[in-house]
Amino acid sequence: MSQPDLSTVLFEVDDHVATLTLNRPDRMNSFNEQMVSEIDQVWREVRTNADIRCVVLRAAGDRAFCTGMDIREGPWWSDLPVFSQEDPGALLGPKSQRVWKPVITAVQGIAAGGAMYLLNESDIIIAAPEATFFDPHASGGMVSALEPIGMLHRGIPLGEVMRWALLGNEERMTAETAQRIGLVTEIVERDRLWAHAAQLAAEIAARRPDGIQGTVRAIWESLDQMPSHAKRTGLSYAQLGNKGGGPQHPAERRAPRLR
Repeated sequence: MSQPDLSTVLFEVDDHVATLTLNRPDRMNSFNEQMVSEIDQVWREVRTNADIRCVVLRAAGDRAFCTGMDIREGPWWSDLPVFSQEDPGALLGPKSQRVWKPVITAVQGIAAGGAMYLLNESDIIIAAPEATFFDPHASGGMVSALEPIGMLHRGIPLGEVMRWALLGNEERMTAETAQRIGLVTEIVERDRLWAHAAQLAAEIAARRPDGIQGTVRAIWESLDQMPSHAKRTGLSYAQLGNKGGGPQHPAERRAPRLR
């Protein structure tokens, strides 16, 4: 990376797969100003580095994936003029950063509140059986807005989003419920969680990058478009991205995945 001095996250690239690890386990991997800045740097590196084809997002420790903003340090942007303030989600989310390389996220322990900035913009989320999801805003008397809006944008049913946002700390969504509502695609034992995320990423990274990134971009951008516009945009991406594509080389073919 052009900026190697990372302390709140770990970042490495191996065989076209980047691994980003949230690394504040003593603070439940909550994000502060420094972590947001470092994640911003990582996403910019992922976006511009052609050697990177897929990303694994994970977190150190067993207690938590991420518990949102570190309330001990508070909102560091509140001293700015109100119209100059920017929500940290604009820097934390890969799609907000125009990263069209797939992000596979592995969740263990608690994923609370602002963790949804990362989860809402992940492409595939897998979770350990003990993972739990909840929103502490209501318990603190605060408005919960951007995180649940992102969940709706992701396709999570309205009733489930409202329940998540309004019941606060008193109710935890289980990994099984998260899978049922479509937030999580697969539940994997904790001791295999990281390895499985890496395996999925390696399989995707072995595909033709233009085909994968065009697919990701077409799908995500369609969420902001009328269906007719989304189809026209998707067709243009297919015409651009499929130049030079074609059937896989026989050596690259794999047996279908069952889950």
